[in-house]
Amino acid sequence: MSDNDNIARRKILGGIAGMAGVSLASGVTLFSFAGAKEPGDAVTSKVRWGMLIDAGKCADGCDACVTACFKENGIGSTGRPESDPQWIRKVEVRDPKSGATKSLPVMCQHCAEPPCVDVCPTGASFKREDGIVLVDKHTCIGCRYCIMACPYKARSFVHEEITDQKTHAPRGKGTVEGCTLCVHRIDAGGTPACVEACNDTSGGAMLFGNLNDPMSEISKRVAKYNTRQIRADLRLDPGIRYRGL
Repeated sequence: MSDNDNIARRKILGGIAGMAGVSLASGVTLFSFAGAKEPGDAVTSKVRWGMLIDAGKCADGCDACVTACFKENGIGSTGRPESDPQWIRKVEVRDPKSGATKSLPVMCQHCAEPPCVDVCPTGASFKREDGIVLVDKHTCIGCRYCIMACPYKARSFVHEEITDQKTHAPRGKGTVEGCTLCVHRIDAGGTPACVEACNDTSGGAMLFGNLNDPMSEISKRVAKYNTRQIRADLRLDPGIRYRGL
């Protein structure tokens, strides 16, 4: 295939990807990338969705956030742990000085400067105006460059055929996937499933909100408390913040 053919193919695929409700498989449609919560209400950079996770409230052995994520997005085990999806996972971190350990959830950090987007040759990895990083399954060619570029090990490759998919979370063999922040819920005015399962306002560890709104609860806490971003030294400006690390 010539370079001109490749360019033309990418333009065609890019045009298809911009359409809302494109069919991916039988009974499965791609969520609208326009991201409108209501007709005509487009996604805007005035909003930046983010999450604050309090490691001090995250209990060892609790995986309610993982269970909720997998149930919401139709994710199951492949039977081979090394191939299981990594949309969200619990990890244990250890302080080398004190030896103290803490358990916390890690998922796509929805960076302001996402390296997965930078290395994607087709534009399948992209960031919405509101900061949510997604993968367009129509243009993903499964090269896995984004997996290698992500410092958080937050993306997975789909090795096998998938049945019983959720219409709001299309998954396809040979493509890359990761946490979407439950974009379908956000666009409907809701919150991510993991946050609902471990809601900070109910004594849990996870708080979701608009980091660009100084009056939002998440912004107030980020301003008031000492919070951290994982690998802040990389200057990717993740939208996921942690307290108590």
